[in-house]
Amino acid sequence: MAEGRSSIIISIFSTGSGIGKTITAINLAAGLAKEGYAICLVDLDLQFGDIVKYLKLEPKYTIADANADFKNDAEHFNVKDYLTDYHYKGKGGEIRFSVLAPPRMIYDAYRIDVDVVENLIMQLNYFDFIVLDLSAVFSTLNVAMLDMSTIINFLGVIDFLPSVKNFKIGYDTLVRFEYEGSKIRLVENRANSQKLIDGRDVERLLGETFFHRLPNDFPSVNKSILEGCPLMFVAPDAPLTKSFMELSGEYTARPNSNQLNPATPAEPQGFFTKFFDIFGN
Repeated sequence: MAEGRSSIIISIFSTGSGIGKTITAINLAAGLAKEGYAICLVDLDLQFGDIVKYLKLEPKYTIADANADFKNDAEHFNVKDYLTDYHYKGKGGEIRFSVLAPPRMIYDAYRIDVDVVENLIMQLNYFDFIVLDLSAVFSTLNVAMLDMSTIINFLGVIDFLPSVKNFKIGYDTLVRFEYEGSKIRLVENRANSQKLIDGRDVERLLGETFFHRLPNDFPSVNKSILEGCPLMFVAPDAPLTKSFMELSGEYTARPNSNQLNPATPAEPQGFFTKFFDIFGN
C-alpha cells in the first residue's frame, strides 16, 4: 500500500453467540498475513474476547491500557506501544501479525471510550488490513466500528428457526444503516452441517446471496485452539482451511481491487441518533 493510505478495515460481526467470529477473525488475519500483508487483529469483544487465549499470547498491554494512557496524554501516545506480536513458524510456512488485546478484567470494558477506540483504529492506518472481532450486539462501540469498516462480514449459522430469525433481524438492521454497495457480506458458517434449513431458502428470505460459505470442521478447529495457532498450520489440507484461504483471497485479488477501497471514516454519529433515524417516527 502507498504510504499514508488508510487501511482496509474488515469487521467480523454476528448477532448470535457461538457462531465462530473469533476463529473466523484469526484465520482471516492469518490468511492475509500469509499473503505478505501487514495485519492488525483487534479484539473488540471487550468483556469476553479470547483471541489472546486462542493464540496463547501474554500481552504486556491491552486496549484498556491504551484507552487510559491516550486520555492521560494523547499528544505523546503511540498505538504501536500497545500491540502484541504474533509470530508462528512451522512446516506450512511463517506468518506474523499484530494483535490489540481486549481488557484483562471485565470491569475495564466499561471504561473504554468509543471516541478513543475510533482514534486508535485511525492510528493503525499504517497496516494494510485491520481485522476487527466485534461482540454480538449493536452496541455504541460496534455501530461506530461498523461505520468505519470497509467491509462487514456478517456471520451466521443457519441451523434452526430461531437462528434464522436472529440472522434476519441482524441483517435487516444493518441494511437500514444504508451502507453503500456491497459493504455487508453474508458469510454462512458450518454450511455443510446436517440441518433442516437450506441456505438457499434463507437467501430468498433475505433477498441476498451468501458471499462465502465456511464448511463445518470441529476437529480441526479444536486442534487449532489447543495448539494456539491458525488452521493453516495444524490442518493445512482441511476443507475449512482452504475455505478461509479462499475468503482471504477475496480481499487481495487486485483485478477486483475497485471493490475494496480504503475506509474513509464517516462523521461520527451518536448511537441513539442513528437508531432514532432508523426506527424513529
